[in-house]
Amino acid sequence: MTKFYAKTINYMQGVMLNICDANLIDKEIHEADLTMRLSGEYYGSDLIDRAEAVTLLQNSHIINMAGDEITSLSISMGLGTKSGVRRIRGVPFLILFKG
Repeated sequence: MTKFYAKTINYMQGVMLNICDANLIDKEIHEADLTMRLSGEYYGSDLIDRAEAVTLLQNSHIINMAGDEITSLSISMGLGTKSGVRRIRGVPFLILFKG
């Protein structure tokens, strides 16, 4: 069963969501001079399932996501496109701003 770590933040009269695949939490990704730290502080300590992730994706205005599972889920929901995904050392990242 797919799980995600998620954190919501009230931001500018909306909701910002930071969400990543559970297997990525507390990992560091290095590429050239770039280091991405997928910390629990940023992505949260709430472990959620797919149904909860769908609800959060639908109800958030700004979404920062990392991981194959969450970016695929978002794209399958019509939120974002494959061309919008950036990969760092094979890990997909996608940022969405909804109107």
